[in-house]
Amino acid sequence: MRIAVVSDIHGNRQAFEAVLDAIESTNCSEMWCLGDLVGYGGDPDACVALARRHAAVCLAGNHDLGVRGDLPLEEFSRGAALAASWTQATITPDTLDYLLALAPTNLDEEVGLFHASPRDPVWEYVLSPLQAELCLDVQRHRVCLVGHSHIALSFSRFEGAAASGQTHAADEELDLSAGEWLINPGSVGQPRDGDPRAAWIELDTGNWTAAYRRTEYDIPGAAAAIRAARLPDSLAERLSFGQ
Repeated sequence: MRIAVVSDIHGNRQAFEAVLDAIESTNCSEMWCLGDLVGYGGDPDACVALARRHAAVCLAGNHDLGVRGDLPLEEFSRGAALAASWTQATITPDTLDYLLALAPTNLDEEVGLFHASPRDPVWEYVLSPLQAELCLDVQRHRVCLVGHSHIALSFSRFEGAAASGQTHAADEELDLSAGEWLINPGSVGQPRDGDPRAAWIELDTGNWTAAYRRTEYDIPGAAAAIRAARLPDSLAERLSFGQ
């Protein structure tokens, strides 16, 4: 099966719509989301509506959990807390109901799905081989997908060797037929790897490959939505830099 995997939408309708359009031109039969539908962006209702319509599987991210009241906003950065408070006051009851039905893990698919990591599905940023090693030790699936860090990267471990990892540019492809893997598709709505284009992957569980994708989107429009919501200007400015 070919699956488009997205993560960290963060209320960025322009980016999410562009990625969904790109997915339409592929052979992917499903779209999965690893969480954080809402967060820093100005269109949380629209992003949740798109996920409701298109996502076969959707997780809850830490921002989703914060908005629905499961996590204290004091645990978030200032900008994230302000955005979460605004989102709480803005979203419709239908949006909240959808968020309330989500969980940060899904172990029922052929690959393991976590918002953050197999060790801590809500908060852990897996950014080093040591962290990946510890996650690979506990994950039940040979291949797992994670989001949260907003960086397109992967970690792998083969028999007799320690875990290693690297970041990935657009159209790089992974051979997942052997070894253990921890794969991050990057962020749709707020990439932080220096490439401002929306990030996602195409996962093929029949041939066991994964291909990294980047999609151009209307960054000025997304920034304007953030400013219209009177959220911190830094959340708008960073979109152009992929930081």
